[in-house]
Amino acid sequence: MCKVIFISSTSNILSSPIEYLTGVSAIRGDLLRKELSIFTFRDLLEHYPLRHIDKTKVEKIGSLSYNSDYVQVAGKLLDMQMHGERRSKRLIVHLQDNTGIIELVWFQGINWIEKLLQVGHVYLVFGKVSFFMGKPQISHPEIEVYTPLNATGKSFLEPIYSSTEKLKSKGLNGKAFGKLTQELFKKITEKDVPENLPASLLLQYKLINRFDAFQQIHMPANENNYHQAIRRLKFEEFFFAQFSIQLIKISRHHFSKGLPFEKVGPLFNQFYENDLPFQLTNAQKNVIREIRKDTASGKQMNRLLQGDVGSGKTMVALLSILIAIDNGYQAVLMAPTEILAQQHYNTIAHQLKNISVNIQLLTGSSTAKMRKPILEGCEQGTVDILIGTHAIIEDKVVFKQLGFAVVDEQHKFGVAQRAKLWKKNLIPPHVLVMTATPIPRTLALTVYGDLDYSVIDELPPGRKPITTTHRYENARPQTMDFIKEQLSLGRQAYIIYPLIEESSKLDYENLMKGYEEVKSFFPEPKYWISMVHGKQPANQKEANMQRFVNADTHILVGTTVIEVGVNVPNASVMVIESAEKFGLSQLHQLRGRVGRGADKSYCILLTGQKLSADARERLKIMVSTNDGFKIAEKDLEIRGPGEIEGTRQSGALQFKLASIVDDKPMLEVARNAVAQILENDYELKNEENQSLKSYIQSQRGKTGWSKIA
Repeated sequence: MCKVIFISSTSNILSSPIEYLTGVSAIRGDLLRKELSIFTFRDLLEHYPLRHIDKTKVEKIGSLSYNSDYVQVAGKLLDMQMHGERRSKRLIVHLQDNTGIIELVWFQGINWIEKLLQVGHVYLVFGKVSFFMGKPQISHPEIEVYTPLNATGKSFLEPIYSSTEKLKSKGLNGKAFGKLTQELFKKITEKDVPENLPASLLLQYKLINRFDAFQQIHMPANENNYHQAIRRLKFEEFFFAQFSIQLIKISRHHFSKGLPFEKVGPLFNQFYENDLPFQLTNAQKNVIREIRKDTASGKQMNRLLQGDVGSGKTMVALLSILIAIDNGYQAVLMAPTEILAQQHYNTIAHQLKNISVNIQLLTGSSTAKMRKPILEGCEQGTVDILIGTHAIIEDKVVFKQLGFAVVDEQHKFGVAQRAKLWKKNLIPPHVLVMTATPIPRTLALTVYGDLDYSVIDELPPGRKPITTTHRYENARPQTMDFIKEQLSLGRQAYIIYPLIEESSKLDYENLMKGYEEVKSFFPEPKYWISMVHGKQPANQKEANMQRFVNADTHILVGTTVIEVGVNVPNASVMVIESAEKFGLSQLHQLRGRVGRGADKSYCILLTGQKLSADARERLKIMVSTNDGFKIAEKDLEIRGPGEIEGTRQSGALQFKLASIVDDKPMLEVARNAVAQILENDYELKNEENQSLKSYIQSQRGKTGWSKIA
């Protein structure tokens, strides 16, 4: 239960139970809680209209077309007919004006609607029109007795709210909510909805005050007022989301003690000068400088490193790890899968073969015999670098002095899992979280805004762009011939099948059928094929993958288990079967498995002939660009933020009005406004910030704003 620190008695009216409002009975109140989570007056105030309709504008039934969307019509009720029985029962009525007839249909709440309507009366109807057998129809419309308004020349915008069938059955349809809101505004005044933004901010960004915004979003005097209300309330949502996130970051910078890395020592210098496998890009150098500055500051680093597939994030992590070891600390690198952990171990062990460091691998497959010396070495401090899966965060794994932790493909881990790394040392280690899934800037600022943020936005020299083509199913023979050409040059190829769920029998059968088909195109012993999928035992999957890595097989047939963790520079072709079933981000990740060597590489997207508009758009984007950040932006536009991996549970995205896709400029403005306030008045002591401070205090316990006194 949250403790209210500061809130005036007048504002308590918004905390009143919803049953205290005229028009809300105990039954209605119970339904409002269960159906729409409306418990209090405040919840109703923040139950915003879906849209508004101008009561003076009534369309003619005869003018409705297939292009019509939500419409308002008026006419005489001709008849009422009940059709079907039990679950298939429906009420059909016909409404007529002087231009035509429209059919109205109800499948639920039929008894209540039947009592409400009378044949021969004239009704006003609002709803989304569709056409059935060429005739207009509205399912579950809003309906009321028609009373013509006086011709004043002014529009009358009536709010329409979301509702549910159970609420509609008790008389609370989308229009009826408007009457409850009118009752609410009879009870509250501007004192009950105090301003929570500084006056200077309202003036600077031309925002209307908070009470007016609530009033005009529900019952606007005109469209301009409505848009002003929307603008103000969206800004407020962004502002306080950013305030919460930035306060966490600033609090960490102010209060969190970190391990000081005071020098760049001999291990780093030896590797950098003698063993660096390629010249660093300017982007990599910039990120290393940022990490160096963070780790030398005496404050704990929490940094998100974004970089497209193959941009060299692991090299940045390795150089940072060497700085930690040079300063007498241990380091860990945690990966989401054993395959990826093994790859990191092999790569880093090879790169550091001339450096005197002790590197160990710990995964779920590590036997008790293998674990014992590793755990002892971690506790005694003789293990410098521990690479592994979530096995690293088990309680049995104890470090003498853990100073640096890298989390790869961070969105695959839960917050609680990552937090366990902090507890591995008395003073929390510096943390670098990495992702090869490019995140649009607006999403990163919203979801990961509490982390410092680095981007590697250029590829190492010598990396050639991957040529991507889209082919239909009937081009399969030509596609297989092209793979044969590449194999004859000594290359290797991936052929990937969709597996929506590892337990899906149909998907599994399609994979096995595909495997047999590939074998028919590439017969043994001339060609050797490996297969990997999620149903295989871990050791078999690892063995098959390793055969491909070692070039013992020419083709790897698999599912998206190879999305991360496979680095085979010799592979030059990626064929993605049924590519229309994959999301943009996943297609880009799969494509990134090729193009890792010096040879020209190709990605072929195979699909059926029938494609949805969204699928066509995704494929068009993939063919047009290799830029992961452009792809991420498009993915965000197409799917929305809640469907991007790692963001579904993010409270930072639970906006009622604002959209990080449609309102990107406003998000940036709100973020900058928050940054300016916190930079100048972190504790909100200035007079002009008292309304903001009062609001923050009233929200304590509901947010992460506990640092404000």
